[in-house]
Amino acid sequence: MNTVLVVEDTPSERELLSHYLQQSGYTVIDASSGKEALDKAITQKPDVIVTDIVMPGMSGFELCRNLKRHPETEKVPIVVCSSKDQYIDRLWGLKQGATLYITKPFTREQLIHAVESVVH
Repeated sequence: MNTVLVVEDTPSERELLSHYLQQSGYTVIDASSGKEALDKAITQKPDVIVTDIVMPGMSGFELCRNLKRHPETEKVPIVVCSSKDQYIDRLWGLKQGATLYITKPFTREQLIHAVESVVH
């Protein structure tokens, strides 16, 4: 069973992401900030990370950069799930280390497909 770290500062969004993933058989760890996510990623070693971009403190872009710099997390695939849907946002996200970029609103199927495509 794969473990997914969900990073989302909005409680309802975090709950929805977690629910979809748990329904599909994933173990979910959640974090409400980039700092908390970085700590949990290093200590709990998830198989994939799903992160928002717009968060207080450390943005999802900064989180991606930090994860890719750390030996414990540099190989963990990152799925960005953001309302920022401009081409430049996607390009920047991928340049920061994201493996895949999906936009909100998303369907359960889009989320699960994105996670499955980077885990397997």
